[in-house]
Amino acid sequence: MTLKLVLFDVDGTLVDSQAQIMTAMTHAFEAEDLPVPDRAAVREIIGLSLSNAIERLAPAVDPLRINRLVERYKDAYVAQRVTGGGEAASPLYPGALAALEALSAFDDVLLGVATGKSKRGLVHLFDAYNLGHFFVTTQVADNHPSKPHPSMVTTALSETGVAPRNAVMLGDTTYDMEMGKAGGVHTLGVGWGYHAPDDLREAGAERVLVSYAELLPALESIWRDR
Repeated sequence: MTLKLVLFDVDGTLVDSQAQIMTAMTHAFEAEDLPVPDRAAVREIIGLSLSNAIERLAPAVDPLRINRLVERYKDAYVAQRVTGGGEAASPLYPGALAALEALSAFDDVLLGVATGKSKRGLVHLFDAYNLGHFFVTTQVADNHPSKPHPSMVTTALSETGVAPRNAVMLGDTTYDMEMGKAGGVHTLGVGWGYHAPDDLREAGAERVLVSYAELLPALESIWRDR
């Protein structure tokens, strides 16, 4: 039996978290008396590690202030959790849970996560939707350079013993596609997330899915032709 691995991005791929991210980002920038980035700009940086994301949104801001923005963002996100507006308010995309259930039924398919979220944020999300049992490897921003560095992918491969040719990175951003390519694995983009399908293709997506119903056939095609 040849083991296979599917690595899932989280924000924009499994869950639609843009409202919670935008709320926290707005609070952080307003608290520092800085112009609040518009929603399009924030969507573009979702998937990056937090400090890298904020640096892109505020390129002229000094490092000490960037650190304050990071802390204010974290505080605002925690405050949303207290009121029920954190991860529990980020809805799963249609078909996501069914896809996880279907893939987990295969003895030769392992599932993992490669996300710009912190470990704490991922645990909160798993708890909100009871998702943790699906994944045998979870790579988070705390332990790796920001995407598109391939560290998350190569670590997941090492932990599972899966060869790169038998692994697939599924994500909604160019950072996911570039990370997957740099890690030597197959790449599938999703068209329901935060980056445009054409940008995903340009970044190396072998295919861009329209819905989760297309995931299993796409994976079967990749593994049949590898």
